[in-house]
Amino acid sequence: MSSQEGSSDVLGIMEILLTAEIFNKNQDLDINDLNPRSRKFFGAGSGGSPEVKRPLLVSEGAIRKVFDSDDAATTAIRKNPFVGYEEFGQRLSITSLDPAAAWFVKKGGASLIEKNPVLAYFFEGKDSVSVSYKDVRGRNFRFEDTKEYLDARVSRVVGESEEMREARDLIIINAPDEIEFSIDRLVCTPRQEEAIQKIGIALENRDFLKARGIYEFGRLLFVGPPGTGKTSLALAMSRELHMPLLEVRLAMVTSQYLGETSKNIDRIFELAKKLSPCILFIDEFDFVAKTRVSDDHGAMKRAVNMLLKNIDQISFVKNGVLLIGATNHPRLLDEAAWRRFDEIVEFPLPDEEMRRQILEKVGSSVDCTCDFSDLAARTEGFSGSDLRMMMKEAIISALMEHRRRIEPVDIEQGLLRVEERNVIRGTGSAYV
Repeated sequence: MSSQEGSSDVLGIMEILLTAEIFNKNQDLDINDLNPRSRKFFGAGSGGSPEVKRPLLVSEGAIRKVFDSDDAATTAIRKNPFVGYEEFGQRLSITSLDPAAAWFVKKGGASLIEKNPVLAYFFEGKDSVSVSYKDVRGRNFRFEDTKEYLDARVSRVVGESEEMREARDLIIINAPDEIEFSIDRLVCTPRQEEAIQKIGIALENRDFLKARGIYEFGRLLFVGPPGTGKTSLALAMSRELHMPLLEVRLAMVTSQYLGETSKNIDRIFELAKKLSPCILFIDEFDFVAKTRVSDDHGAMKRAVNMLLKNIDQISFVKNGVLLIGATNHPRLLDEAAWRRFDEIVEFPLPDEEMRRQILEKVGSSVDCTCDFSDLAARTEGFSGSDLRMMMKEAIISALMEHRRRIEPVDIEQGLLRVEERNVIRGTGSAYV
């Protein structure tokens, strides 16, 4: 057998052929059984629709486009006796599934089966591979989490109403698959972890809670200094809970035509309900307090009261909208703002153990001689953002010296940069 026959391109093409054959034969399989590469190859989900038209077909043209390979891999595939070729449509297909599946495993395809629910569905229970279809499908990125699906939903909603189009222009919408932050990349306090778990449980049991009239749930206020992870956790929750995140900065909502501000707030909450289940993340929530205290304009005060009224009426259980407010200045919030939230989640500056964990996670992807325990002890007062910036500066320092290994001198350079930044910002604090 030639080396080409067992190459990654050949295995990849065979994976696509097996996926098409198994999917076409099993009507119970749906778009969430196709892994992202298969969705791309077959055009599944284009236009935002979750429907997959059978039969899935594999053409030579699509193979060349997706795999960016020459004809050698396709030629190697066609030599197999269990692969058929249709000259008229230049299409390939599996003619004998069991021999093709056995060949795929023998040539190293087991690792691909672990990432492909369609293949896991077929191979589960067979002696050749130990795999759980349920586990593989659970790890597969859901189509409902993709930007394509969300964009289609948003288009349908805003196409129905001029008011919804105006609301769309005032928020930043992120689909779960666009978000780089994940829970396992963050270092959370026990209280933060508990809040995530409670939301997950409520999401799974919304019907149970709704039937019992338990609606006062799912309005969280994230409180803590800048750089402690409030926005990062909100983004990570979007990915973890499979809900799009709608980000609102209240200062952006304030129209130059103040009379429109109240309407804008109403529209944003209405849009969130139409896109539920989702997370509505209101950053810089202290803007409310500043406005209530310092602004004498009646229209603005009415807008703030409208915001508080909408918060009163929103419910994760009833509407499917998880509301998260975030503030760096909790002392500015008055009682009227505080009592709108079911839970207050604190984001303190990380203690020494949390700093060590953050540094280890940030440094895990680079070659570094750092003593993270010692570094954690030296960085008292650093936020998580400060620590990540320090490591980024250390990496840049090494690259400027044409190195990819982080040395102590690079860490010192990173510490210096963060200290300088904090002095410029006006803290005047020394951290080393």
